[in-house]
Amino acid sequence: VQLQASGGGLVQAGGSLRLSCAASGRTFNQYNMGWFRQPPGKEREFVAATKWSARITTYADTVKGRFTISRDSAKNMVYLQMDSLKPEDTAVYYCAADESGIRLRMRPTEYEYWGQGTLVTVSS
Repeated sequence: VQLQASGGGLVQAGGSLRLSCAASGRTFNQYNMGWFRQPPGKEREFVAATKWSARITTYADTVKGRFTISRDSAKNMVYLQMDSLKPEDTAVYYCAADESGIRLRMRPTEYEYWGQGTLVTVSS
């Protein structure tokens, strides 16, 4: 699986952005997909994940109620809609794929495939 993240940029606090992740690979539909982020000077952290069916999702407490993960399996795309952005959401955001497809995972080491990252900057 190859992943390509896009959609980052500069936005004011309270604004919105939608990140996209294009996936290639014949078995994409069976993978769980996740979004992670790495703030400046900090470790990579979990943001959200969805099962292949997109009906089961999970979120980090810091983004719950503000971010929404979704996927379009027909288009091999995963999205992260980010609303009510805060300066502390500033980070490089990565999409990732977990080929186990079993339970949703929240540790970066549990994902086998990664996109290149897209920078989100939220100004105050």
